[in-house]
Amino acid sequence: MSRDARWKSLLELLVERGRLDVEEAAAELGVSAATIRRDFDQLAEQQMLVRTRGGAVVHGVSYELPLRYKTARNASEKERIAKAVAELITPGEAVGLTGGTTTTEVARALAVRPDLASGSPALTIVTNALNIANELAVRPQFKIVVTGGVARPQSYELIGPLADGVLSQITIDTAVLGVVGFDVAHGAAAHDEAEAAINRLLCERAERVVVAADSSKLGQRAFARICSTERIGTLVTDSAVDAATVERFEEAGVKVLAV
Repeated sequence: MSRDARWKSLLELLVERGRLDVEEAAAELGVSAATIRRDFDQLAEQQMLVRTRGGAVVHGVSYELPLRYKTARNASEKERIAKAVAELITPGEAVGLTGGTTTTEVARALAVRPDLASGSPALTIVTNALNIANELAVRPQFKIVVTGGVARPQSYELIGPLADGVLSQITIDTAVLGVVGFDVAHGAAAHDEAEAAINRLLCERAERVVVAADSSKLGQRAFARICSTERIGTLVTDSAVDAATVERFEEAGVKVLAV
């Protein structure tokens, strides 16, 4: 197992459990305790975790796994969700994309849609996510509008009043939200309040709002609310979602697509 793969696995286990012992992590990953100690020390230097005697704990109560370490989580589900979201988009639309691993997959799914391969432009993409803008900027069929703002390293999203200034001047057809949690009673949410504020403004400027989230995010709450459930028209999730959850969202007026 490569170092990057080990680090990704260690951080995911840490998010799930809150605490890891060296011997426990070594057994989980099939490597030596010395290797895990080195990994923990190096991750602690990057402020990705807090080292403890014999192990590590998550970095603070609002721990958020940076985007570069989340790409392998629920990867197949996210690809299916992204393809389904991309199919909801009509050529000629202005589409808003927030940051996140699922919305990044949506951008990739849009990039390979054959009917969007030509046009002037086929789509206008509005995003505050630097990685999404970077991937799509080389595709001439897309007009890319980047909000501006201050980059947040965990998610590559631009936040702050500079982003507000751009979004307040435009309107979009469809906003696609990546979320940390989506609960019927509490709405869509993110870890960071500044990130949530930009995503909320994107929703306000949109004709319709689509949440793209795997089933592990449903029924979950997070610190910063993006918008209420009433503002969201469609939820695209994976087929592992349970029937009771689907029913609750549909009763709240949200169309659910489970793929």
